[in-house]
Amino acid sequence: MGILVLVFIFISLTRHGDAHGPDSCDHGGGLCRVGSCASGEYPAQYCFEPIILCCKNLSPTTTES
Repeated sequence: MGILVLVFIFISLTRHGDAHGPDSCDHGGGLCRVGSCASGEYPAQYCFEPIILCCKNLSPTTTES
């Protein structure tokens, strides 16, 4: 019974509002974080609305060759 409740919650979160999922966040260069973004990051979208944010760096990283 507990597993069914968890599956229902997961399905509800993935279908709710502006949720894009972790794959979309990772592909866009972000990280999914619970609650709030870390220092130097901004919330770009939701991985699972309303508690898991997709956070991206304020300044893009550059690599020197």
